Amino acid sequence: MIQARISGDKIYSNAAEAFSLYEKSSFGEKKQSVIEYSPIEALFLLSQKKLSLLSGKKTLSEEELVKKIKKTDKKIETKLAAYSDLRKRGYILKTALKFGAEFRVYEKGVKPGEAHARWLLFTAKEHEPLSWQEFAAKIRIAHSTKKALLIGVVDDEGSVSYYEAFWLRP
Repeated sequence: MIQARISGDKIYSNAAEAFSLYEKSSFGEKKQSVIEYSPIEALFLLSQKKLSLLSGKKTLSEEELVKKIKKTDKKIETKLAAYSDLRKRGYILKTALKFGAEFRVYEKGVKPGEAHARWLLFTAKEHEPLSWQEFAAKIRIAHSTKKALLIGVVDDEGSVSYYEAFWLRP
């Protein structure tokens, strides 16, 4: 199990297991002598019992981490449902804030840095409305970054349905 620490908004580990998992499955980002995790990566690894998280001397539970993340990300549970589903299917996901999306999704077997992500993923709850203007904005972002749009719709039971959209040239 990876021993990680949280300090402010940074979640990181210098454990050999963290570097090994990074090499094998692309969890986290290598930053000098540590692996730094996005909140969603840490939450997923915590939920899979692959990581324990220390805040000072206290070990945080999954529920405590969700509560902490919710202060800055109200959609964390919806995002986690889609993230977990795709990770368990063998896809690699990375944050995509600089692209104006929630996640970049890489084809199975493709590592970030070796090739570009195929999709930009946005998540939504089943009963959340999505206007045509919002949809058009999302597909424009995906198109401008040369990716297809993937929308993950999470139902009340936590199951995810995916819808792919992309520009077609006539």
